[in-house]
Amino acid sequence: MTRIQKLIFPFQPTFFGLTDEYSEYVYEQFFILKYHGGWSLFEAYNLPIQLREWFVKRLAKQLKDEKEHMDSEMRKSKSKSR
Repeated sequence: MTRIQKLIFPFQPTFFGLTDEYSEYVYEQFFILKYHGGWSLFEAYNLPIQLREWFVKRLAKQLKDEKEHMDSEMRKSKSKSR
């Protein structure tokens, strides 16, 4: 942004689009759904916002549950081998 633009627009206009922070939040959701869930970008982009957020939260819960299960199995196998 040039010096003149800073004088004319001292604050970043957000009424014509998403803020940088919200855009980053949405892109993170797309990445999580694509990387961990196998979704295409088109599928994630076209989901209604509330449904997309539900899928991201549910995927996070699933991954956490799987990790806890793997950790408990590892502890069981270590205690049996001793």
